[in-house]
Amino acid sequence: MNHHDSLPGFLLQQLRLQPEGLSEYQLINLLRQQQWPLFAEADLRDPLSLFRTHFTLFNALYRLDEQLVADQLQLDISPLCIRLLPRSASQPELTRTDPLRSYYLDLQQLNETDREQVAAMLDGSFSRIHEKDEQTAALACLGFVGVQPLPTTGEIRQAYRRLASRHHPDRGGCNQRLQQINQAMALLKRHQLA
Repeated sequence: MNHHDSLPGFLLQQLRLQPEGLSEYQLINLLRQQQWPLFAEADLRDPLSLFRTHFTLFNALYRLDEQLVADQLQLDISPLCIRLLPRSASQPELTRTDPLRSYYLDLQQLNETDREQVAAMLDGSFSRIHEKDEQTAALACLGFVGVQPLPTTGEIRQAYRRLASRHHPDRGGCNQRLQQINQAMALLKRHQLA
């Protein structure tokens, strides 16, 4: 079995060890520490190398998500928080119309994207693609999964205070989870949702 095929299995192990979830950055660092090919030698200051690292990780996460259907599990995938969840009864099959899922499962996107295209993405279009996803992920991190209409500023702040209090290390909580909650709130404030 090559590393490309075994990467989802490694990610599943790590996510089972961290039920509160891990950020993309934390997963990349774990892969670098474990000397995984591509990740170990990646120069994250180089935009093309960063793109390939990010894409490879998200491709593996979406492949893992497909494998988890039989186990009634799913991944909540975002750059801020990637976590393993039970698959909801109302969502027995994968949503095939998810444009991000389609993008990351298409290896042609990885193989044909060159340095100039990465530069263009970083100049704005790539961030716009992920802005909505990041906001959704930040809301999910605060407990608002699939809520329509979007929660009010007051509801977001109330959920933040409740979760920050519950997960504060001084109260026996997890520092890593508190950091994720704080990052989510900071992102929502930046986008003027909170």
